[in-house]
Amino acid sequence: MLTLALPKGRLADESIDLLLKKKWLSAKPDPGSKELTFNDPSGKLKILFVRSQDVPTYVIECAADVGFIGWDILSEGNYDLVIPLDLKIGKCRLSLAGDQNFDLTKRARKIRVATKYPKITKEFFFQKGLSCEIIKLYGSIELAPLCGLSDCIVDLVSSGETLRANGLKEIEVILESSARLIFNRSALYQKRVEAAELIKELT
Repeated sequence: MLTLALPKGRLADESIDLLLKKKWLSAKPDPGSKELTFNDPSGKLKILFVRSQDVPTYVIECAADVGFIGWDILSEGNYDLVIPLDLKIGKCRLSLAGDQNFDLTKRARKIRVATKYPKITKEFFFQKGLSCEIIKLYGSIELAPLCGLSDCIVDLVSSGETLRANGLKEIEVILESSARLIFNRSALYQKRVEAAELIKELT
C-alpha cells in the first residue's frame, strides 16, 4: 500500500477522479466526512487529506510516500523531492493583480505586495529591477489593496472571478501551475514496484 498526501479542496476532488479513472481507487471517499484519512478497499492506497502547503512536508518526512501538489507550492519551497510527472490537473496561474489604477511602470517608491508566495514574488520584482516590500498573508489576499494594506497582490488565479468581484485586474502572469506527482527517495526505493506502477498508470 502507498500512502498519498492530497491537499484539501478542488485539487483533492480532481485527484480522486483521476485515481478512480486509473483504477488506483475502487471507491470515492465520503465528501461529507470529517475524517482526514481514507483507506481504499482495494488496499492499494491510503489517502491523507492535508493543507496544501503541508503536502511536501508529509512526503519529505515519510509520513506519506507520495503526494499530489501544485507547481506553485513546489516553486516557492526548496524541497528535496523526486518529481517524475506533471499530472495535468489543478491548472491555475500565479499572477500579479491590482486595482484598476495600478500601473507597475509608474512607481516612484517601493511597491507593497501582499502574497502567500514571498520567494517567487521577490524574484519576479527583482528581475524587473523593482524594489518591493512583501506583506505575508495566508488568506483573503484580495482584501489587502482594498483597505490600503498593499499596492498590489500576487496570488493564484483560476477563473479571475474573485479578482473582478473585488474590483481588481490581472496584470501579469508570473507562473503557470498544475499538479505534480512527488515522491520521497525512501519510498521510491522501498516501494519501487508500487511507485513504478503508479507513475506508469498516471503517465
